[in-house]
Amino acid sequence: MRTIRLLLRFIITVLALSVVTFLITGGFWYMWQNARGKTPQIRYTITSAKLERAALGLYLRYRGSDVTEPANPNDHREMIFTIEPGDPVITIAYRLQNMGLVKDAELFRRVVQYWGTDATIQAGVYILRPDMTMEEIMRELQHGRLPSITVTIPEGWRAEEIAALLEEKGVTSAEAFLDAVHQGRTDLPFLQDRPAGSGTSVEGFLFPDTYQFPENAAPERIVEIMLQNWGLRVPESVWRKGAQDRGMTVYEVVTLASIVEREAVVSAERPVIAGVYLNRLKEGMYLQADPTVQYAKGYDPKTGKWWNTMLQEEANTVLSPYNTFLHGGLPPGPICNPGLGAIMAVLQPAEHDYLFFYAKGDGSHVFAKTYEEHLENQRLYGGGR
Repeated sequence: MRTIRLLLRFIITVLALSVVTFLITGGFWYMWQNARGKTPQIRYTITSAKLERAALGLYLRYRGSDVTEPANPNDHREMIFTIEPGDPVITIAYRLQNMGLVKDAELFRRVVQYWGTDATIQAGVYILRPDMTMEEIMRELQHGRLPSITVTIPEGWRAEEIAALLEEKGVTSAEAFLDAVHQGRTDLPFLQDRPAGSGTSVEGFLFPDTYQFPENAAPERIVEIMLQNWGLRVPESVWRKGAQDRGMTVYEVVTLASIVEREAVVSAERPVIAGVYLNRLKEGMYLQADPTVQYAKGYDPKTGKWWNTMLQEEANTVLSPYNTFLHGGLPPGPICNPGLGAIMAVLQPAEHDYLFFYAKGDGSHVFAKTYEEHLENQRLYGGGR
């Protein structure tokens, strides 16, 4: 009997526990179903964007060290990098590559695409280094913009004019900037082939453009930004072959381009004027370029100008190696900072037989093959120059 009672108690206990377990489980199940019915279900769906990002991720993992290693881990130089409004990522990427900040422009573009940061890269001025990884550069272009001052440098200005404008805009003092210009540089390819005995000034290579200069930047940094821009705007593949085809050095090309820049008012005439000067050099004739005398005269406090009209007698009275009425060949160096149009005009001049040109008074010129034709043009357009 005692055994039967123990067995009955055990059965009752098991049944009671089963009922309690059933009630608790049922309650939780009800609450879960109730909550599920009220909560929107989130399902993982495969889209083309997700597939593309996954493929990019695999590609970047495959490229491994190309992504994670800097372009030059031993180069700690700080370099100014400027992004203009509207610059697409591909343009930014190739400029980074040209400056030696990344090894592979296309790969950098893929890194930006993978992280979806193309829309957050902002126009502005940045300080980057070749020892930064692609991801570090990408993050810097999102958040590292420096306060800057926008300055537009016109084509054909000489260093003194640029210096005055920079001081006026509060970028740097004119004197400090000119000191940096005359101190010179020889570490860039286009500055390494100047003639023996020429000055150290980088006049001619201060590329005219609209800049965003960092606030409180040292004048040497301002010069560096302009020289870097020259290297980007006039690629070595362009100037080296073009100069060789003309039998000139790049320094001679820029020197002649600076004269063309000051002579040409109508942009379409630049290649024609360049052709005239090249023909004169080929024939052993003096260039006789008015702007070289204007450069030699310099600043006139009476007019408040750097470029004052050359008087006819000044062709013989302004004693300067820059006076191409008194000295044959090219002047010792550039007389201003030419734009790309004037540089390309010298690299790709118009082919013709003109040896003279004369200002018509409306900004354009009339061209002549002989001195007699030139004299006739002077008679017709005597109010020119």
